[in-house]
Amino acid sequence: MSSNDPLDLNLIQMVQRARMAHDAEAVPSEAAGVYWVEAKREIEGKEPTPRAGVWVVPTTTSEIDALWATIKQATREGKLGYKSKAATASRSLGVDQADRVIHVLTYDADDTADVARIHAALMELGVTGELTFHRQRE
Repeated sequence: MSSNDPLDLNLIQMVQRARMAHDAEAVPSEAAGVYWVEAKREIEGKEPTPRAGVWVVPTTTSEIDALWATIKQATREGKLGYKSKAATASRSLGVDQADRVIHVLTYDADDTADVARIHAALMELGVTGELTFHRQRE
């Protein structure tokens, strides 16, 4: 493919659908072929801006699967941000194997009301520990 060839958007969408199908049933502590498993909201909502933010939810290897199931469902239902992702077994190579993290992404870090809403929703879901928030860097 030369640099002048148009992108095959159908192929890109097909790959994205396959990835989401994989991630729908993936268990973070067992997934080793990817660094993250993701969930996206399944209802209409605001699209992410270049100022997207992320709540970082620390967890452990022994707790990530149950916590991910809760956050994944809430994300799909539109109760959290536009997307969430959980670190897998592959992501933690080279770091403490007991540590894991889940990211809950906001559409815009400058929308302080939405950032606070997501934080409150995480608390209602029973998320504990020291949460941090920052602008997304992907």
